[in-house]
Amino acid sequence: MARKVAIVEDDFDQRENYADALQQSGYDVSTYANRRDALAGMQSNMPDLAILDIMLEDEMDGGFDLCRDLRALSPTLPIIFLTTRNSDIDRVSGLRLDAWDYLTKPLNMQFLSVRINSLFRIVESLGRNIDEDPATDLLVINELEIDEESMSIRWKGQELSLTLTEFWLIESMARHPGHVKTYENMMQITRQSYVERNTINGYIRRIRNKFKEIDPEFKHIQTVFGVGYKWNAGE
Repeated sequence: MARKVAIVEDDFDQRENYADALQQSGYDVSTYANRRDALAGMQSNMPDLAILDIMLEDEMDGGFDLCRDLRALSPTLPIIFLTTRNSDIDRVSGLRLDAWDYLTKPLNMQFLSVRINSLFRIVESLGRNIDEDPATDLLVINELEIDEESMSIRWKGQELSLTLTEFWLIESMARHPGHVKTYENMMQITRQSYVERNTINGYIRRIRNKFKEIDPEFKHIQTVFGVGYKWNAGE
């Protein structure tokens, strides 16, 4: 069965060009011109991947708002922002909403198709890992509990409120305590094609703060200056 891709783009010509290109690549494509129609359509027919413009008709940040709505419906849905807005502030805002990628126009249609195919391979890989080894669904390291099935993390019995990217970063460090995750490793873990070191540092800072809301003495994520981060299991 063909993968379902939803395109939310208010420019008719661009929307049709994207749809034609992805249909030729074998995808089942749905298109929407605005946030309201897109949300209604995806609530009843959730796609396998969504491509969002940021400016949608009269809503300057309609794509950001739609991303928040979709995250509430599906924490694991791959979302790509495709927009003319190329400022670092917009990129960071998009990635903080847990988009899997942030691409700028104009964009080669072949590249878009290849990038989507790459994200679907990641989705398949994640699914195989869970299906093939269900015994590892719950990872416990001292006070840390990571539930792979529900993608949730508890510290000292209390659940943290995490984005999907934050979950992935914690899980990758904690699965191998004491081993350094380099910036390059962590960039790959985010599943995003554009990630700077400062973005990774921002993710880690927010993760630490969330642990400290539960445990003010938390210090298990250690900085390896100039290299990356590691999880120190401690006592």
